[in-house]
Amino acid sequence: MIRYALICSECDHDFEAWFASSSAFDDQSSRGLVSCAMCGGENVVKQIMAPSVRTSDGRKAAPDEAAMAREFLAKARDHVSRNFDYVGDSFADEARSMFYGETDNRPIWGETSAEESEALREEGIPAAPLPRAMTPKRPKSNKQLN
Repeated sequence: MIRYALICSECDHDFEAWFASSSAFDDQSSRGLVSCAMCGGENVVKQIMAPSVRTSDGRKAAPDEAAMAREFLAKARDHVSRNFDYVGDSFADEARSMFYGETDNRPIWGETSAEESEALREEGIPAAPLPRAMTPKRPKSNKQLN
C-alpha cells in the first residue's frame, strides 16, 4: 500500500489517499476513477512528498519538507518563466485561439477572471489555474520602461 498526497487542479483542494501501488494510482487516474471530494473534478495529481527514511540506527530521519517544497516551487516557477509565454489579460483569448486552430499551440500563462475561466472549462478548453507559489513574476511591458 502507498499513501499519496494529492491535489485537485480545478479547485486546489489537497487531500491524501491510499492505493495498492503506484501503478494502481496511475491506472485509476487514467480511467477517471480518482476525483476530488470537494468539486468532483477528475484532474487530480500527486503532490511532491518527502520519503520516509530511516537512519543507520533505525530511527526515522526527519526530511526538511519545507526546504524540499521551496526548492520544488522555485524550479517550477523557473520552468514556467523560461518555457511559457506570458500573455497577461489575453489568456482566455489566446487559449481559445489555440484551441480552435487559429494560432499555433504553445505553452502560455496569464490572468483571467473566474467567469472567463469557467467559460473556458464549459467550452472544453484545457486550462488550469497556476498555483500562486508556482507563478513567476510578471514581466515588465515595454510601456512600463523609461
